[in-house]
Amino acid sequence: MANIAAGRIKRELTEVTTSEEYAKSQIKIDIVDSDLTELRGEIVGPPDTPYEGGRYLLEIKIPETYPFNPPRVRFLTKIWHPNISSVTGAICLDILKDQWAAAMTLRTVLLSLQALLSAAEPDDPQDAVVAKQYKESPDAFLRTAKHWAQAYAGVHHSMPELETKIRQLLDMGFDESRARAALSSTSWDVEKAVDHLMS
Repeated sequence: MANIAAGRIKRELTEVTTSEEYAKSQIKIDIVDSDLTELRGEIVGPPDTPYEGGRYLLEIKIPETYPFNPPRVRFLTKIWHPNISSVTGAICLDILKDQWAAAMTLRTVLLSLQALLSAAEPDDPQDAVVAKQYKESPDAFLRTAKHWAQAYAGVHHSMPELETKIRQLLDMGFDESRARAALSSTSWDVEKAVDHLMS
């Protein structure tokens, strides 16, 4: 890694670990690779969202051209959100693409992702299925997002109705993560989920 990028990353790691958000355990960054090209980020789901209290891990890859080009970031924790792929964790956020500026930092990225969880942009989606549900069936979207926060991000909701539907598909021999994805994308309609899984 170029010296300019390495020096900058070290300063930014210090900025995150001395920040108010870090002190409150809202954001974190750890080094995965000793050469600073791969980091692991973590954000907490913001209040008054279906993600509230969830802990979301992020993969952060730093390019050689940093800070002139943005880091490559994706969610490792599965999440149901219009701007984040429910399959790959890819993120649609302008500062991670064409709106990046060299003055931005990893702290900026983490706080922007946290803000994205509070204010989805369904008209510029990364996941078309989630965006469609968000716009056309907001109640189903909220239930699904809360369920995924419980299933993957450690949030303690009890959603027996949804668990029962997953159990039905498990009893039919379907894999749990595929069953959850099929039910989620069909707004928890068991019959449509089965059709989806069989096609």
